[in-house]
Amino acid sequence: MPPWTRNRRRSHRTIEIAHEIAARHAAGIDLWLSGRPEEAVPVLEEALEGCRVGMGEDDPVTLTVAGNLGVVCFSAGAFQQGLDLLAASVADRTRAFGRSDPRTLTAVDALATAYRLVGRIDEAVTLSEKVAAERARTLGPSHPDTLTSRLGAALARAAAGDVEPAIGLLGAALGEAQQAYGPRNEHVIALRANLAGCLALIGRAAEAATELQRAAGDAEALLGRTHPETAMLFADLAHAHDRSWFFAIGRMAGEGRERG
Repeated sequence: MPPWTRNRRRSHRTIEIAHEIAARHAAGIDLWLSGRPEEAVPVLEEALEGCRVGMGEDDPVTLTVAGNLGVVCFSAGAFQQGLDLLAASVADRTRAFGRSDPRTLTAVDALATAYRLVGRIDEAVTLSEKVAAERARTLGPSHPDTLTSRLGAALARAAAGDVEPAIGLLGAALGEAQQAYGPRNEHVIALRANLAGCLALIGRAAEAATELQRAAGDAEALLGRTHPETAMLFADLAHAHDRSWFFAIGRMAGEGRERG
């Protein structure tokens, strides 16, 4: 067989493998987004193994699938496994892409969120503030990725007990986001909702209710009345005078994932 024929067949098989992996990865992400993270984990594990065998450890697709597997494991309640995968994702991307590459910063942001959610607050504050500053420098303060990081940094501060500074950070980010995108935008709604949660947490119930009413109304216009995020905001609004309802602030911040 001529060598160019062998190469063509090998290239064709590589494309087939990539398509198979992409399909498994998409299926796993769909399961996660539909609220079935436990079922998503083995699907993504299979996709990751396929990536490592067919594409190599440092292929960008492999690194994307590995990072998303960490997020989904964490969502499924496998917290230590998720943390280990996310920490490995940061190390792998730093080696492959460099510390300031957007793909590395995405991994660091996801790890910071996970640290916050398991109570490793000092680490969460350090990482989230680092990512927010780097994204603001390279992307601008109102870029969607920067806004996500600014929200995470504020929530980490609030979780550390620095609620008043967190309110200042959220208010500043909200003002810039609303100027850039208008009120009916997912980032603006998330910032406003978490600002309201922080206000409620320190007893500023009237201000919290005002912000929640705006966030809920904007979410209803953007997403519809029955959307889970809209329903959550209306539930928060009904408890605006109950500080304990907001102890788990940051519910809308969630964990990040990547397309791929």
